[in-house]
Amino acid sequence: MNYKHLQYFWAVARMGGVVKASEHLHVTPQTVSGQIQLLEDAVGRPLFRKKGRKLELTDTGELVYSYARDIFHLGSELEELLRQPRGVQRPVELRVGIVDAVPKLVAGQLMQPAMAGPQPFRVICREGKIESLLADLSVHRLDLVLSDRPLPPALSVNAYTHRLGGSQVGFYASQALAATFEQPFPALLEGAPLLSPGSESAMGLRLRQWLGKQKLRPRVVGEFDDSAMVKALGMQGLGVFLAPRVLDESVRRQYDATCLGEASDLIEEFHVITVERRITHPGVVAITEAARQGLFADWQR
Repeated sequence: MNYKHLQYFWAVARMGGVVKASEHLHVTPQTVSGQIQLLEDAVGRPLFRKKGRKLELTDTGELVYSYARDIFHLGSELEELLRQPRGVQRPVELRVGIVDAVPKLVAGQLMQPAMAGPQPFRVICREGKIESLLADLSVHRLDLVLSDRPLPPALSVNAYTHRLGGSQVGFYASQALAATFEQPFPALLEGAPLLSPGSESAMGLRLRQWLGKQKLRPRVVGEFDDSAMVKALGMQGLGVFLAPRVLDESVRRQYDATCLGEASDLIEEFHVITVERRITHPGVVAITEAARQGLFADWQR
């Protein structure tokens, strides 16, 4: 494969068109189009298709683009490394995938040991659905995936789950919303506005089971995969929201919220998924040890 052709393709994909790419590369649009055609001939499939006046990537184009992004990202890193004075040690990268259902406050505390420990790492985070993150893990684009569930058995990924710990779940509300409830917890949830975790998330499934067991029917005003969005809406008084009790002080302070009650039998768990059966990557070791000895030390089983 001619990497000059790949560079022209990468520029067009990033900038959304041949003209903008040609301006960036300081060549004519005809030159860019010719290089793209040569790359498509080499690949044997089209990489772009027209959509109105714009170009969009085909499925093959998406695949090629994902690899081109990594190739040129590594090239930029190499240039940066070679420009550094001799003797200056560049931080080792730790590439982390975070499942979108994992609370941002938990993820932040778990990343802290890797970024501020005796051997600081340059942490690169990607957030998304567990399926796409595990796909990146399987081809070593990620060193670990931080998840709210173990490795799903339905996914054929050669990886291993390492449990970090868990926490009982608290139900929180803004001060104004909390003042409107007259019943004690958990009865106050009957008919109350609820900002629920996504229905396909691990906590979303557990919450529905717990509510059914308690015979409670809150008014679900929305379901959200993004835990930060849930808390942002909760801070505005739009509904009751959930958070791990290990974050109680941070949730109260950051979102000006009050804890309505704790569900001792509703547990939110956290896991690290890696391709290593026995963790050896020093960054992953720092995260797992700090989680088990610190954040989740009081709740281990």
